[in-house]
Amino acid sequence: MDLFLILTKSVIIGGLLGFAAGAGAARMYHAPTSQGLGAFRTMGELNAAEGDAASHFSFGLGFFFNSWASALGAGAFTQDVTHRIIPNWAAAVLLAKNKNVEETLHDPKKMGIVGGIIGMLVVTFLNVSAGAAMHVSPALQVTATAVLVPAATTLINVVMPVLFWLAALDAGKRSGFWGTLFGGVAQMIMGNAVPGVVLGILIGKGVDDQGWTKITKVILVAAILLFVFSGFFRGFDMNLLESFKVEVPTWLENLHNVFTVK
Repeated sequence: MDLFLILTKSVIIGGLLGFAAGAGAARMYHAPTSQGLGAFRTMGELNAAEGDAASHFSFGLGFFFNSWASALGAGAFTQDVTHRIIPNWAAAVLLAKNKNVEETLHDPKKMGIVGGIIGMLVVTFLNVSAGAAMHVSPALQVTATAVLVPAATTLINVVMPVLFWLAALDAGKRSGFWGTLFGGVAQMIMGNAVPGVVLGILIGKGVDDQGWTKITKVILVAAILLFVFSGFFRGFDMNLLESFKVEVPTWLENLHNVFTVK
């Protein structure tokens, strides 16, 4: 009875989740005419695969193992299911038959349908295997937590930033410069260089294609403000001063205290 409930709920939730993730990711390519449903990094990572079915599949597969380990060890899904696995695998299925991204990856209807099917399969597999691990082998949870999760963390925090940085360098001098600059700042503030490298690529390619227009300047200012606010709310400015053995000014501490929830 428990297995039947897990299967039923997984199929329903996975289908709805997959449809929304697939269609939402495709709609991002039609902004600002229509509103997308996805994170900026989802679009950046889809573009990084350059419309190659094998690349999309392998990219999603790497994060699938991370999500599987999390489901086995902690009984919870990671955000990679919606941000990386479903959109990339849906794109891989569509691109395997048709290499034209305009008719596949950018088509919300096709991405939604295929994403819904993949969502059913992925969510059902994760839920069933997590449920089985709880009843069959508790030691499997320890293995997943102690071995697979650190390996997946290394993939996300070490391998992925390097791959995106190399992609930025390959995209041209401007993309390489801004990708390196913002990637380094993102690594120091957020602990992961990928968001900064993706922003650098966006700015670099935008300037290459359009020059320093109002849009590219707005994006640059927005990116700088993003890092400033992110660093402030993470206390990066205070930590930076302390690392240089500089006493933190009282007014700066008071300013942080205003925004600190106690």
